[in-house]
Amino acid sequence: MYQIALKMLMEDKSKFIGMILSLSFSAIIITQQSAIFLGLMRRTYSIITDTPQAAIWIMNPSVKTIDDINPIRDIDLLRIKSIEGVKWAVPYYRGTIRARLKNGQFQSCNIIGIDSATCIGAPHTMLKGRVEDLRKPFSIIVDTVGAHTKLAHYQGEGMPKKPLRVGDEIEINDRRAVVVGICQNARTFRSDPIIYTTYDRALKYAPLERKRLSFVLCAPDATISAQQLCERIQKITPLKAYSKKQFEKKTMGYYLRNTGIPINFGLAVLIGLLVGASITGQIFFNFTTDNLRYLALFSVVGAPRSLLAKMTLLQALWVGFLGWGIGSGCVSLIGFATRNTELAFFLPWQLFVSTGLLMITICILASIISIKRIFNIELWTMFKQ
Repeated sequence: MYQIALKMLMEDKSKFIGMILSLSFSAIIITQQSAIFLGLMRRTYSIITDTPQAAIWIMNPSVKTIDDINPIRDIDLLRIKSIEGVKWAVPYYRGTIRARLKNGQFQSCNIIGIDSATCIGAPHTMLKGRVEDLRKPFSIIVDTVGAHTKLAHYQGEGMPKKPLRVGDEIEINDRRAVVVGICQNARTFRSDPIIYTTYDRALKYAPLERKRLSFVLCAPDATISAQQLCERIQKITPLKAYSKKQFEKKTMGYYLRNTGIPINFGLAVLIGLLVGASITGQIFFNFTTDNLRYLALFSVVGAPRSLLAKMTLLQALWVGFLGWGIGSGCVSLIGFATRNTELAFFLPWQLFVSTGLLMITICILASIISIKRIFNIELWTMFKQ
């Protein structure tokens, strides 16, 4: 009987294809918009993710995100080093500067100053050069996206830009900076180029301020957990300490609460859901109505109404599975094609499962009205013309 139900479904090709296309379109909208939303949220804390050595981030209590810098005193680094349970602690500078290119134009950049002795906080994927080269005078490391786009040399009208390479020079705050390496890291939310240098050199490049230490990175020793050490640091000092995961959630939470990003993408997902539910529900209802005489015949020959309801539910689930599969496959191709572009796109397996559950829910809801008609089916229906 279940095979007959599937044959009935696929025999009506126009309605069958219409339901699949509507669900596929709905799955594409829901999955693609959700993937872009997740990609944007990941970019808000990409700097934290690209610093895996730091188990704990210590900062001014007023700091809201990784981009919201409120410096602390240099002496706080020594206080943190003296706390029991701290395995190591290093300074970390994070700021925004303007770099002057060879053609005289200025470009806003994110500058990161790392500890010169341990190189903790340095980029973990080097395409050219070595992290240790930062110990050379005037040296900097630039991310590959910035080197090929916003920091690239302008060669003239109609000519392609020349990427920034190892050995090239730029000017930062009227000081010379020599590129000694090209790194690869995750794109940031603002998409500005990222420049790495040593902590002391970053202070020379940056504008003068009374307090200049952005963060302190540290790790617990074997006698204490990261969470326990965070609580201990907060008791001893007036600073705030977060584990890596906590600081990522804090940064992402700020953008969720204080920007219109969730509403914008939520509306797009809701539209996709409504489109899929309305079109699929209407087509499936018409399909069931057209086949009501055959279902009445099955009832006459002894098929229980519960079996007819299961056959209708199977038809709906099969259409939902095909629509979800086609839509998810299309979104995967979109993600693969845009993997090296400015588009923020993150497609975890949980998103696939969530979209599949939504498609199944749409199909179940669409089949409820049809199942209700099956339980009220009358024998004379099979003779209706």
